[in-house]
Amino acid sequence: MKTLAAAISACLLCGPGAAAPLCDDMGFAGLLAKCNRGETIQLTLASGQPLGEDVTLQSGAYYKLEITADGSAELAIEGKDFFRAIWMNEIVINKIEIRPMAIDSIEFDKAGTVELSFIAIKPGRHVLQIPGTTGETQRITISIQ
Repeated sequence: MKTLAAAISACLLCGPGAAAPLCDDMGFAGLLAKCNRGETIQLTLASGQPLGEDVTLQSGAYYKLEITADGSAELAIEGKDFFRAIWMNEIVINKIEIRPMAIDSIEFDKAGTVELSFIAIKPGRHVLQIPGTTGETQRITISIQ
């Protein structure tokens, strides 16, 4: 079983610019294994405040994105290119787990936190931003290698 999984992983990861997962022996959990998890990305939605810092992710690795709104304004975050470049495992809101096929944006009407868990898939530079804004601090670039 491990030999077949290793062979499939090797085939999927071959080719120019392909990146390997963060660990070698992922066992039955596959890409969701604990050893394949990158650091949590934290963003804050607050009126007039910076969204966060640009990040670089490893293709094939598992991540969590935690977005917290402080309730100072009704704010959203959008990034359809980014959301199409990942495999979304789940979105957790108030301990309710949602397993979507795809999303374009998330809007906060009041203070709260949403946690997205995903596997980075498609290499490239993707932007998450507050809709309708043009300031550099109101967006972040997520690069997938």
